Amino acid sequence: MSETITMSETITESGTITENLCFKNQTTDLLPEHHKYLTFLKKVFRHEFRKNWFRRISTNILENGSFRTKAETGIMKAYLENNCSEEIQPIYLYYMDHFLNNNLQEERIWWEVIWENDPILDAICIYITYTSLNKIWLGNTFNITINSVGIEKEQNKYKEELQSFYENHKHSLTEDWKKNLEDNPMLLLLSEDEDEKIVASQAPKMTKFLKKDSKAHYAKLKEYLEVLDVPYIENHLLVAENNYNTNSIWEFRASEWCLIWKWSRYNTLATELGNNKDISATGFYVDTEIIIKMLYNKNIALLNKDEIDLFFVQLWDEAKKVVLPLSIQARDAGINTVLSLWTPSMKEQMLKANRSGSKYVVMVGLMEARNGIFQVRELETWTQEEVKKEELIEYIIEKIGKDTLDFYCPARDLITK
Repeated sequence: MSETITMSETITESGTITENLCFKNQTTDLLPEHHKYLTFLKKVFRHEFRKNWFRRISTNILENGSFRTKAETGIMKAYLENNCSEEIQPIYLYYMDHFLNNNLQEERIWWEVIWENDPILDAICIYITYTSLNKIWLGNTFNITINSVGIEKEQNKYKEELQSFYENHKHSLTEDWKKNLEDNPMLLLLSEDEDEKIVASQAPKMTKFLKKDSKAHYAKLKEYLEVLDVPYIENHLLVAENNYNTNSIWEFRASEWCLIWKWSRYNTLATELGNNKDISATGFYVDTEIIIKMLYNKNIALLNKDEIDLFFVQLWDEAKKVVLPLSIQARDAGINTVLSLWTPSMKEQMLKANRSGSKYVVMVGLMEARNGIFQVRELETWTQEEVKKEELIEYIIEKIGKDTLDFYCPARDLITK
């Protein structure tokens, strides 16, 4: 089976990373530098989802007493238990959250369409990912492969054929993989063992077992991808890992060892969850850690929207009482402002201001608090001026430029009905 690669680099304050690529082996903390990229990816995909009528959903963190492991299961359960079938169909949903996969913590972006079996929806899911990767400068860094795994009856016939084929190649299988010969021989095609990969390349193809409807479904998927100008490669070794996977299956892979995403249609999941009939569904997920690693490897940095323009340092309570309301006024004026609220020496606070990356620092002691004249230092040039308290905000705005001011306010999205 292919393993998922993750990054375990040490990220320095300057933004550089050590090239220490490794396999995921434990749950990890997500530090601010990682979250900066993660937030960016969520914005990118959320923008595409919004344009394509997807709405966000969150599912229970616990499933049958354990932490959730499969987003599609939770989403389908939510669909069934909340009478979502009464809404306009198909229903478009997306999900951004943590869950466990093989006891490994992962942050995934997931989306799916429920109720409709039209392969155009599979093509749209693939297209959203393809265009999103191109928009963030990762074009030409991956391949898209597709296949069809048909429906249950066709899969059963195919499994019988695979069992017959592999009976003559048992000597080539490792002990760990021999058990799949009886349980699910389709999994043998996913082996990463070199000898088993050679055998798999000679195995029968699933597409030869497709009947009329499944053949038409697969043919239409390819037609829609061509209409959308999405390049793809057919790969008969791409097969389902779950019993409820049906018809279309696809994979984004950055290299032989780096699987980005793999998913398919799963029309029988609803019945596996106890529903009295199948409900068509198609979905996709992205492994955010892999994308972040790809961005790092291409030296793609993000615009830092959290750069500090103004840093206040002050000594004693009298100075704090002067600086505190002034810092709030600066933020209201669109200046990204930080206030040092501790009381050690001015030297220690200046060291903190220097490490923050701020453009300007305002130093206020007892004398400055009382006479209203502040010392303002530009940290890049280390030049310093005296500025009156009432002129400080306009002085900083003139220095940093009005085009850099930040007036974002989520409350502006509120409206009166």
